[in-house]
Amino acid sequence: MQIHLEPEILFFLFGIPISNSFVLAWLAGGILIGGGFYLVRSLKPIPGKFQSTIEVFVEGSIEFMSQTLGGNRKQAMQFFPLVAAFFLFILLNNWLGILPGVGSIGFFQEYHGEQVLKPIFRGANSDLNTTLALALISVVGAQIYGMKKLGFFTQASKYIVLNKGPVFLFVGLLELVGELAKVLSFSFRLFGNIFAGKVLLVVALALVPFLAPVPFYGLELFIGFIQAFIFAMLTLVFLKIATEGHAEEH
Repeated sequence: MQIHLEPEILFFLFGIPISNSFVLAWLAGGILIGGGFYLVRSLKPIPGKFQSTIEVFVEGSIEFMSQTLGGNRKQAMQFFPLVAAFFLFILLNNWLGILPGVGSIGFFQEYHGEQVLKPIFRGANSDLNTTLALALISVVGAQIYGMKKLGFFTQASKYIVLNKGPVFLFVGLLELVGELAKVLSFSFRLFGNIFAGKVLLVVALALVPFLAPVPFYGLELFIGFIQAFIFAMLTLVFLKIATEGHAEEH
């Protein structure tokens, strides 16, 4: 086995490269979509234990978000679908990425004169393409929410200030650069933590294949949850900032 920063291309579909991380990302998405349809179709007026558990989780999440937003429950309910989708998708991908067989089941191919394993599955968040896409959705989504609440020109005036002198113009451009920097910091933070965990597990399995990696699996489960939580909470903060007017910001 070899550790590669870039994902391995398995095949091409209509000219589009399908990587092993792409496969696992779609698997996670299918599980979440299928689970969502199942929950909607199985809702009952008198909830059972499973439905009650889901309702407690949703209500608790909205209440937590409301407290984070300063008690604004209406805004918390508005942001909940996007924030919850980020949390569940990232968490599921993080946990799927450490399942036995992910990164170790595949086929061999020649690489610089050696036979190396080409895994069929790879954790989606250990691919920078995935984390970059998530970061773009988060940052652009925050701006869309801001435009929806404040209007296009009001939102744009946060970054392009033409009528208040060169100082305000420069400050606005700095704000715009800061928004672009969020994409890089967001994507590299998630990618770096998940990829480092993958490397740690591979090294531990190579040195002591049996009992030694067990504590690391527990650590990766915890880190996977924390990274999903951090990404979701930072997205919530970005949404809050993007939907505030100039007077509220200052």
